[in-house]
Amino acid sequence: MPQRLPTATKPSPEMQAPDPVRRLCVAALPAAALAGLSLPMGASAATASSKPAAPAVKTGGVQMVPIQTAKGTFRVWTKRVGPSTGHAPRIRLLLLHGGPGATHEYFEAFESFLPQAGIEFIYYDQLGSAYSDQPDDPSLVDLPRYVDEVEQVRRALGLGPKDFYLLGHSWGGLLAVEYALQHQQHLKGLVISNMVASIPEYNRYAHEVLMPAMDQGALKQILALEKEGRFEDPQYEELLMKHFYVQHVLRMPEDQWPEPVLRSFSRLNRKIYVPMQGPSEMGASGKLERWDRIADLPRIQVPTLAIGAQHDTMEPAQMQLIAKRVRRGRYLHCPNGAHMALYDDQATYMTGLIRFLKDVDAGRA
Repeated sequence: MPQRLPTATKPSPEMQAPDPVRRLCVAALPAAALAGLSLPMGASAATASSKPAAPAVKTGGVQMVPIQTAKGTFRVWTKRVGPSTGHAPRIRLLLLHGGPGATHEYFEAFESFLPQAGIEFIYYDQLGSAYSDQPDDPSLVDLPRYVDEVEQVRRALGLGPKDFYLLGHSWGGLLAVEYALQHQQHLKGLVISNMVASIPEYNRYAHEVLMPAMDQGALKQILALEKEGRFEDPQYEELLMKHFYVQHVLRMPEDQWPEPVLRSFSRLNRKIYVPMQGPSEMGASGKLERWDRIADLPRIQVPTLAIGAQHDTMEPAQMQLIAKRVRRGRYLHCPNGAHMALYDDQATYMTGLIRFLKDVDAGRA
């Protein structure tokens, strides 16, 4: 996932750091505290208990979920979005954003499609991202810990095998594969979007296919800057945008990239991204460099949709392989899309995603 953006799109320092006051305001208060707030002066708890409980404070679907880690308890931000039908939703889709270290915000396009289809989805900023706590502790940047975090979020939100669907995009897709391999008994459906099942295959495709197809003069400059460690150099950013991002990340002119994408990428937490992915955009070199779950895919038995795109940074054949190897797989190909196919091949992406969710719900997957 890209870590560079035009300078004009970057938020102010106030936007980059979560506001602790805002967090306290959106977190739901315990019922006992709410009841206490409604007591007249001098009234006892016993007197209050005979009265109807005070209604819960409405937060617009926001819930801060406590996450237990070896380094203490932190909170992650979630928000439910869905149709107001008065009935419990049959499909509840938890979203795992990419990065690692990006944010939920680029998923905002789903608001134009899923609620109208009767589908509830749940935004979720992983620990270290945007509205969630951002502990500065490298030991927490670890794949097994993130898997455990997703499971804690699932329990806190009351998601289960009757209604729980998980969608992971990019790094979120890798995380979703890992979650399914450990906790698929809780899932009703799984979506792996724009992610392969092997980082070595991702690197192979980058070096054997994508890089040779690039403007070789630009590639030479990019690699020279990387060799010198100049990953923050504006020239590096400009070269990537002109010769890589608009071809393989989001196939739109730079000045037409959707605002939710720019907002999300500009908040990317490099203290998470670099240790996990590595500093280069020409392949992975961090903790995930040897991650490979191709051989384990047949263990995934829940209905699974793999979404790939023709112009992605990932090889389409490798994304299709996921659908072939899992027990109950389906592949959705976005012929006009790149890594952000939910924007640059939006009709194909949204139609296929909704059809899959509806089919699983109806027992047709």
